[in-house]
Amino acid sequence: MLHPKAIVEEGAVLGTGTRVWAFAHILKGAVVGSDCNICDHTFIEGGVRLGDRVTIKSGVHLWDGLIAEDDVFIGPSAAFANDRWPRSKQRPSEFAKVLLRSGASLGANCTILPVSVGRWAMIGAGSVVTRDVPDHALVIGNPGRIAGWVCRCAKKLVFGNGTIAECICGQKFTHDGKFSVQTTL
Repeated sequence: MLHPKAIVEEGAVLGTGTRVWAFAHILKGAVVGSDCNICDHTFIEGGVRLGDRVTIKSGVHLWDGLIAEDDVFIGPSAAFANDRWPRSKQRPSEFAKVLLRSGASLGANCTILPVSVGRWAMIGAGSVVTRDVPDHALVIGNPGRIAGWVCRCAKKLVFGNGTIAECICGQKFTHDGKFSVQTTL
């Protein structure tokens, strides 16, 4: 579905089942996977790659070098930077990369610098992320800090006194005591 007031330039690639709403603008060279939802007032530059089932809420601008893997959620008015030292009229030879790993969720109005956000990580609304985020981390604040861990189902994990947690959905996790959580089978 392509809204009549959306602009998808020739040379942009859209997967099957992707919906693009009013006032969205997707530039030549951008690749958007299948079953994505691109909401109103979004802008996607040509060097952006989106996986399948990605949701981009209203007011988001995605700049060259951003990669979002499958099942990523980007909340309203989330902001991204692809240049750590911007100056007017000084274009870098290559833009820095932002990598959003599978299942990552970014809250409204968060700011993401050129970093990697881990699989199934959750970034709180309004947070400013200045460094890489590990898988399953819950990051909040400015600057963003790990405040806990979340399951793939988005429930916060409770480790209690040990290094093992079981989510209400049945997933089990181990914690290394520092900055890593692993799913166990």
